[in-house]
Amino acid sequence: MLVFFGQKSYKHMLKVYTNTSLLTEENRSYVFPLLFDLHFTQNKYLSDIYVIVEDANSADIFISPLEYTYALKFYKREVIDIHNKAKSLKKNLWVYSGGDFGFSLKDKTIYNFRLSGFHSKLNERTIIMPSFINDPYKAHLNSSFKTLDKVDSPKIGFVGHANTGAKKYFKELLSYIKSNVKRILFKEKKDYQSFYPSSIKRASYLNALSKSKALKSNFILRKSYRAGVRTAKEKLLTTNEFYNNLYTNPYTFCLRGAGNFSVRFYETLAVGRIPILINTDCRLPLSGVIDWNQHSLIIDESEDDRMVEKIIEFHNKLDDKAFTQLQESNRLLWKNYLNREAFFKVVHDSFKNKLK
Repeated sequence: MLVFFGQKSYKHMLKVYTNTSLLTEENRSYVFPLLFDLHFTQNKYLSDIYVIVEDANSADIFISPLEYTYALKFYKREVIDIHNKAKSLKKNLWVYSGGDFGFSLKDKTIYNFRLSGFHSKLNERTIIMPSFINDPYKAHLNSSFKTLDKVDSPKIGFVGHANTGAKKYFKELLSYIKSNVKRILFKEKKDYQSFYPSSIKRASYLNALSKSKALKSNFILRKSYRAGVRTAKEKLLTTNEFYNNLYTNPYTFCLRGAGNFSVRFYETLAVGRIPILINTDCRLPLSGVIDWNQHSLIIDESEDDRMVEKIIEFHNKLDDKAFTQLQESNRLLWKNYLNREAFFKVVHDSFKNKLK
């Protein structure tokens, strides 16, 4: 359980040095997530364990204030300056690389915060962040958390973008080519990754699941992202449909999108349900703290031909009590580790220990 401190104690705080002049309204969308909470929203909980200091010498860590690719484009001198200053004072520098792809710097004094990447290619100083979402029970669902009872057949839900056909394939291929041309021509700082038509892959997996008589599938497939909605009313309806599907099904199928991560994975945990994740060489957050196999069914992509078999095997190993406890455990996991405040509390504790 997370502890909320009543008074500030600098003994327990991480002292942060950053270039506060770049924390402007103009740059608001690109600010390092922790700094957003400390500077813009002045989050009380995080402000009790982190403090921004003006004296660089007294800082425990340096944070590059803006998303790395954006900052290099518009504030290259400032990026170089804070990097050099951290090096000269022998301080660790935290860098945020956002977007679907991300990028990890190889400097041994830099910790890279990003949403995704390929585990086998990431260095040990890359910290994967969860996708930060609002609590579904406060933002979207009209009921409080409760567990679902176990039934004989695994009941799997999914609402989202999944489409097949040659037209869709070439559309995704064109998007992939454009992205790589931009990466090369404009020297964008994001990792290369091979072509992965996620919508087509997703449709293929869901088709295999829906054909199995041993499973109960509850799928709503969209031909485009968010069903191509345009109005606020349509957006609300599709969002409610999405979260109601998560809520009423104990399992939800999760697969990467353009980037090698699944937002749906975290949304499932937040609702207190069980993700079925196809592992495409993913690195999940806080893997040194969380045993992810205790909270989800992770199926390696190389074994996807046994997907249905593995789901049935996983389901049958859980008795009624364990099935209920897993849902409760997943809801607590999100509350205590994967929402924004909780995640940066764990990071705080980890870096505090490094400083001892």
